[in-house]
Amino acid sequence: MDQVNWGIIGCGNVTEVKSGPAFNKVENSKLVAVMRRNAELAADYASRHNVPKWYADADELINDPDVNAVYIATPPDAHEALAFKAMQAGKPVYIEKPMGRNAAECDRINAESERTGVPVYVAYYRRALDYFLKVKELIDQKVIGDIRYIDICLQWQPYEEETGANPKPRWRVDPAVSGGGHFHDLASHQFDFLEFALGPIKSARGFARNQAGLYEADDIVVANFEFESGILGKGSWCYTIDKGQREDKAQLVGSKGRITFSFFEKFDIIVETGEHTEKLNIPYPQHVQQPLIDLIVRDLRGEGKSPSTGQTGVRANRIMDWITQEQ
Repeated sequence: MDQVNWGIIGCGNVTEVKSGPAFNKVENSKLVAVMRRNAELAADYASRHNVPKWYADADELINDPDVNAVYIATPPDAHEALAFKAMQAGKPVYIEKPMGRNAAECDRINAESERTGVPVYVAYYRRALDYFLKVKELIDQKVIGDIRYIDICLQWQPYEEETGANPKPRWRVDPAVSGGGHFHDLASHQFDFLEFALGPIKSARGFARNQAGLYEADDIVVANFEFESGILGKGSWCYTIDKGQREDKAQLVGSKGRITFSFFEKFDIIVETGEHTEKLNIPYPQHVQQPLIDLIVRDLRGEGKSPSTGQTGVRANRIMDWITQEQ
């Protein structure tokens, strides 16, 4: 594939800045069509982003001869069916994370990719961001010695639409659509990066509960996990705390020191070894998916390999399945 002409299915908020504009900023890549079920919103997006074509039907976009790669940016419940249609049309797919609602859906997508020979990529873009590549570099260089364990804490207050007299929670906390709650949306990024940086997780156990009753999905999860290397991990995720207790913190503890970093909200990496402390500040780029999209385009052109594929993407779902299964 020489020129990669993308079509977006589901041009919602995630595509406004994080991903959509990046397709036109990567060499040998162009965004040529977008689709949204609401025709007016699809037309508006196309107009604002200078996209030549828009559709209100996914099949029409997939069958557009000018589109040779498809970015699926819908909620997870539609990922499997749309990926099948695109692959059967011979068009590589780039799927928003999490790859599916559960590992079984991801496995079926990967099986169809193998059957058709059409590649699948997943939007775990931390694998290509300088901030997280620096964390991995520090690990690989053994700046803090041998890694002993990782400790994750993510706690956020409820979103405004989840509280009040007339709450209207969004699809992310509808398990039928998302596969779970905020844990599935956010922890998927965390587990994907941890496997990228530390190797495969071989087992994970946890408890997932709904304490506040704001929606159907779990709102608190605690877990322990073990890497094949012997590194241990623990994490806690709570989405119903007071705003003043909001925290996004990960600590890698090694035999000679500690690395503290954030998965979502901060750009500092703090490295502590003995009596020495160093703070590194590495901001995200304007379009956070652009570095990964660049690598995917290079992969499709035969110029390199994407670090995020369907085979790596299923892993986060499998780990979350292990943790949230009924106890």
